[in-house]
Amino acid sequence: MSNLATSDLTDIPVFDLRDGDAARHVRQSADRARALRDACLGIFPPPARPLVPVLDRASQRWLERSRSPYMPEIAKIAAALDFSGIWLLNASYQWGCTARAGEEAGRPWLLRTLDWPFAGLGRYAEVAQMRGACGDFYSVTWPGYVGALTAMAPHRFAACVNQAPMRRRTAHRWLRGYDFAVNAVAIWRSDDLMPPDQLLRQVFEACSDYASARRMLETVPVARPVIYSLVGCKAREHCVIERTETDFITREDEVSAANDWVPSRAGWEGRIGMRRFLTSSFAEAADYNQLRRETLKSWDGLMSTSSFDWVREPVLNPYTRLAVAMCPATGVLRVVGYDKTEAARPAKRVTRVREIIPQAAPQAA
Repeated sequence: MSNLATSDLTDIPVFDLRDGDAARHVRQSADRARALRDACLGIFPPPARPLVPVLDRASQRWLERSRSPYMPEIAKIAAALDFSGIWLLNASYQWGCTARAGEEAGRPWLLRTLDWPFAGLGRYAEVAQMRGACGDFYSVTWPGYVGALTAMAPHRFAACVNQAPMRRRTAHRWLRGYDFAVNAVAIWRSDDLMPPDQLLRQVFEACSDYASARRMLETVPVARPVIYSLVGCKAREHCVIERTETDFITREDEVSAANDWVPSRAGWEGRIGMRRFLTSSFAEAADYNQLRRETLKSWDGLMSTSSFDWVREPVLNPYTRLAVAMCPATGVLRVVGYDKTEAARPAKRVTRVREIIPQAAPQAA
């Protein structure tokens, strides 16, 4: 990464949202929020873009029926920005990820990448300093988004969300679209179940330590399957929690994760990118998730450095948008943004490393 021209890279901003006034923040960041919305809409073919307001209203109705504690906040943000797409952003759940919990000098670290086909998620990322009943935390997020996908509470814990494998009712690769649609309808019909990303934010607000965070992530019903990676501040405080809507399996020894159960289970298929959606077999989907997970697991460098040398293929791929390293014991958080390049080529870095250090002003490198 040292070969990149720093003049081509942007800074990831840090915002203080501890007063809870997210609507004020998005009004001040309205240009960034609109640019992000427009970049994300680029994935839709032009004839489909007029459907965004319809999808936005449908997302609002689903969130209203869910156990979302942040409905008033999303409503204020949507009103402040006054353009469609905010409800859709807060109901979306189509990312892939690779994560690994590890230890260095007896301190747990959490490494993660976030993959999503939408452009702009790396370029327009930001770090929000937030506050809950149990103290402050930092969330790697975007203007207008209220959930937590990647966050760290200094001296408490750090955690991230990976999309779970897809529930399959059929076995043919050409029928993935059918299973995807059936799953979406099932989620749409569900009531009183919390979106997994909003549960993670609530955990950072309400939990004082690793043990209480783990219990809450294991037991609160969620609207869709999800994989949580969680680390605390003491040696051996690390786990991967594989969730269905009401059940869980927690792994404490194998603490790397992609977008499949470990081991794989019948009736489920590891997630794959859009370019492989209609071509990869069940076995190829499982192998690709295993390869990403084992590549990150096998990296033997120092997690405490700011080099991000662990972001390498296939962990780095065309859909990679963020890479984050977190150590709650020391309060360090580092994040860097990526964006898409030509088709089938790994994403390129588009931001400088944003580093959060305790008792010091956030630094950009």
